[in-house]
Amino acid sequence: MIKIAIVGYGNLGRGVERALKQNADMELVGVFSRRDPANVATEGAPAFTLDELNAQKGKIDVCILCGGSATDLPVQTPAITKNFNTIDSFDTHAKIPEHFAAVDQVAKENQTVSIISTGWDPGLFSLNRLYAESILPKGETYTFWGKGVSQGHSDALRRIEGVKDAIQYTIPKSEVIEKLKAGEKMELTTRDKHLRECFVVLEEAADEAAIKEEIVTMPNYFDEYDTIVHFISAEELARDHHAMPHGGTVLRTGTTHENTKQVIEYNLLLESNPEFTASVLVAYARACGRLAEEKQFGAFTVLDIAPKYLSPVDDATLRKELL
Repeated sequence: MIKIAIVGYGNLGRGVERALKQNADMELVGVFSRRDPANVATEGAPAFTLDELNAQKGKIDVCILCGGSATDLPVQTPAITKNFNTIDSFDTHAKIPEHFAAVDQVAKENQTVSIISTGWDPGLFSLNRLYAESILPKGETYTFWGKGVSQGHSDALRRIEGVKDAIQYTIPKSEVIEKLKAGEKMELTTRDKHLRECFVVLEEAADEAAIKEEIVTMPNYFDEYDTIVHFISAEELARDHHAMPHGGTVLRTGTTHENTKQVIEYNLLLESNPEFTASVLVAYARACGRLAEEKQFGAFTVLDIAPKYLSPVDDATLRKELL
């Protein structure tokens, strides 16, 4: 049994708890939160304060870190990796190299394993970009997200002073996708491919104009996109935006001999973004545990992990049933 701890218990943490119930080789030790455990309503798992985590050293094989990428994971992942093997879903693409370097140093110094930036993008989409570009070296790769709720971008909105609650939808420009699949060559900017639509609930007396300006100019999140901001009531947000769908497409258009057109397409259509992301984290937690057993210490990404490490099935059965 791989013994798992969940660190952070928002939408993603709840998804991890549910995903673990579908994996018979994993056991949930508990949920560790900055909140009072009495106020953490888990689905059966014991709850602890985050300050109690280090006392569980030796009793936990992998900590699955479910905090946000904006402010939580850059601090938490290196700190917790000093004492535990970890998985995170750090998704600020531009900052992944520096996050990797910080975690890798800590993991190697303390002989632990950390798999960072795990999920579907970065994560599964990263793998599909690598496969497609290796198979069709002459071509172009395009990634489209949505329509759906981005947890990372929604979290970034909620961190703004004066914002009580918020949710953000990423919307792909479908007409662009169809032109690419038809073989049209296009040079696309970030702004050409997606819209971002934000629904924001303000604190009382918050400066609406200033907050809108902070949103549309936010580096790494909104500044490179056409961004629509709606200010709504808490009741409207709860009524109309409680679901968390998402999905997306990785598209590689290329040519082989004598400019024969080839298209590789990978799609996700998700009714629950956090539950699917949680399922990816849990699969990679299995890989993390195995790497630790092999004493392969340091930081890793999905690009480094052999696919068989994700499966509870033995190698011979994988060869028989999946090849």
